[in-house]
Amino acid sequence: MSKSKGCLIGLTLLTVGVWPATMAFGAEYTLMPSPATVHIGDFNAARRPVLTINSGDTVVLETAAALEAEAIEQSGVVPASIVPQYVRDIYREVKDRGPGPHILTGPIFVNGAMPGDVLEVRIQQIDLAVDYGYNRQRPYSGALPQEINAFWQRVIPLNRAAKTAQVAPGVVVPLDRPFFGTMGLAPPAAMGRIASMAPGIHSGNLDNKDLGAGSVLYMPVHAPGALFSAGDAHAAQGHGEVDLSAIETGLRGRFQFIVHKDMKLTWPRAETPTHWIVMGLNEDLDEAMKIAVRETIAFITERFPKLTREEAYMIASVAVDYHVTQVVDGTKGVHAMIPKAIFVNR
Repeated sequence: MSKSKGCLIGLTLLTVGVWPATMAFGAEYTLMPSPATVHIGDFNAARRPVLTINSGDTVVLETAAALEAEAIEQSGVVPASIVPQYVRDIYREVKDRGPGPHILTGPIFVNGAMPGDVLEVRIQQIDLAVDYGYNRQRPYSGALPQEINAFWQRVIPLNRAAKTAQVAPGVVVPLDRPFFGTMGLAPPAAMGRIASMAPGIHSGNLDNKDLGAGSVLYMPVHAPGALFSAGDAHAAQGHGEVDLSAIETGLRGRFQFIVHKDMKLTWPRAETPTHWIVMGLNEDLDEAMKIAVRETIAFITERFPKLTREEAYMIASVAVDYHVTQVVDGTKGVHAMIPKAIFVNR
């Protein structure tokens, strides 16, 4: 990036609270939540980007918890002064909301990303951004919709220094694996505006706690620029997210974006230092499991062409762990953890 071009971009982005810094392998930007840099409850190929970057660039991105300041203050468990001003501004000024509830920072336009490409997102670092979180149960939702029929909500103080939270008397939960529940791209333009609740081919609300710092997410691109947004930040969550929510909070993450022209994906995939991750998403949990197994077989045979489909199916059974990612978003999720270590000649 030339100095003059960088200055022009910096002047443009400063108007919405974003600024670039020089990096050896690309520019680095910071994107904070504000009424001008968030959208609430949807993914949409027609949405205008709030930041434009190049492949290889890095963005430090912060997200806002989807809980109004008044609810936090009324809880009485955390001081009102710790609620970021941007939360108050967003709820006061952003009127275009829904159909989902999530406050999503973005979208980010990645130059060169086109439909049919794959966007690699390296999740380099994730930190707690605020000192509170919350858990919420809504009537007729979660894993037991016919059994839980009352609204319930608890605001939870977070000890960022100790990385713990007392969620109930005598129950302390570690906060050492925070992650963004929602990381997604715009869907195909023909789908129009879709809700942020359910994951799909655009990725979105995956709610996968294995996608923490040090992991990499690969997403098929469906619109020019990819249009990446993130939110639904979780301080802690169990696989399944059975009561509808995790410890919902605000996070700050450091993401590097890389466009791949030589990869083709139908569903999002990911990897950690120790595992490759494939996913199955469907309204029916059994079908989600079948998709995850098919994706496992496809991944193994594509990456290791000498292995047959039957051998890959065997490996899926004897060495791959399948987790119920979440069951509360309408679209159920199953993800497969394929251990890298078993492929000794990789």
